[in-house]
Amino acid sequence: MSQVTSSNRALVTTPADDEILIVREFDAPRHLVYRAYTTPELVRRWWPGERGEMQTCEIDLRVGGRWRYEMVAKGGFQVAFHGEFSEIVENERLVTTEVYEGAPPGLEDPINIVTFEESGGRTTLTIVMKVESREVRDMIIDSGMEGGLQEGMDLLEQIAIELR
Repeated sequence: MSQVTSSNRALVTTPADDEILIVREFDAPRHLVYRAYTTPELVRRWWPGERGEMQTCEIDLRVGGRWRYEMVAKGGFQVAFHGEFSEIVENERLVTTEVYEGAPPGLEDPINIVTFEESGGRTTLTIVMKVESREVRDMIIDSGMEGGLQEGMDLLEQIAIELR
């Protein structure tokens, strides 16, 4: 397993050729982290990090429901992702596809398994991203996703704390 980060609060690793693992602890109970992670008005505030402005945030939070996030990045280009929920356990677990709308055609849809675990009023958010190959995994890692992820996770924590 190779470690991609060490200095930021979210730990991003590659435990397998077809996986990216993201682990981040939040100083907030899991029901508030989950709420900030799944409520469109709140997602709009954290998902783009400091990298742009959210244009679209649609979440149909049910099995078979779809989501779509779109932002205009500071360079003026659009970035959009969408997916479909295949499993939802409120405040505990989400399983969804995550499709980057600018990805080359023909790739399998990455699967995200998101878990929320609470201990002592703090929440550990774990995201396992399953992709089709090492090449796709490395393309995602090399895309600069981690900087935006770190910014977004910091904002997500601030929002969860504000919800107390």
